[in-house]
Order: sequence, then structure tokens, then C-alpha cells
Amino acid sequence: MSNNNLSRTSINLAEKLGRIEDFWQPRVVAEMNDYQFKLVRISGDFIWHDHPETDETFIVLEGVLRIDFRDGSVTIGAGEMFVVPKGVEHKPFAENEVQMMLIEPRGTLNTGHEGGDRTAQNDLWI
Repeated sequence: MSNNNLSRTSINLAEKLGRIEDFWQPRVVAEMNDYQFKLVRISGDFIWHDHPETDETFIVLEGVLRIDFRDGSVTIGAGEMFVVPKGVEHKPFAENEVQMMLIEPRGTLNTGHEGGDRTAQNDLWI
């Protein structure tokens, strides 16, 4: 059985990241079932938020990411990943620019239910 929607082109993450101009604006590069693979460039501090319905996976491609929790933090370097469990309040921070991939269900807002001016438009592909 063939899938007419099957793309036989690989996704170049560096090229896609190079097309993202703004910080804190995730862009979708692929989907698998109901999950989206998003690339994002970040720098500085984000806001405290959680995702009550889903875990969130951070994969650092370049730089050093710190994720703060109310009771501590975790530091993730290039080539490392971390899964924040659903419902756990967290706040990403990057002293210098970090390029990373997020894996989360389609429709997940980057600020959870907190809203505000850091909320990125959802489901934007690059």
C-alpha cells in the first residue's frame, strides 16, 4: 500500500533553524501521529508555566539550556534531552542563544495556559 503524502526529502535542521528569525517562536518541521516536532531559538528568560495535559520534550541542538523548577533546576547541553512531566511548572532559561527541538502534541501552546505576550502562534510550519 502506498502513501501518496510520503515525502522522500530529509529535513535539514540547521537549514530550518537558520530561517527562524525571532526568539521564542517555535516552528513545526514534522508531525508523527498527533505529535509535532518544533524547532526554536531562545535567549534569556521565559515565563513560569505548565502543560496539564502533556509531557514536553526538550532536545538541545546547540547551546546550554537551563530549565528551572520550583524546587531546583536541570541543565541540558547540546546533544542532550529532557522530558518535563505533564503538570510540572517550569521556566526555560538560556544565558546565551540555544537552538533546540520540542516534541509535543499538536495544539500545545508554548506558554501552557498562562498566556501573555510570550505566547507564540501555534501550528506554524517552516
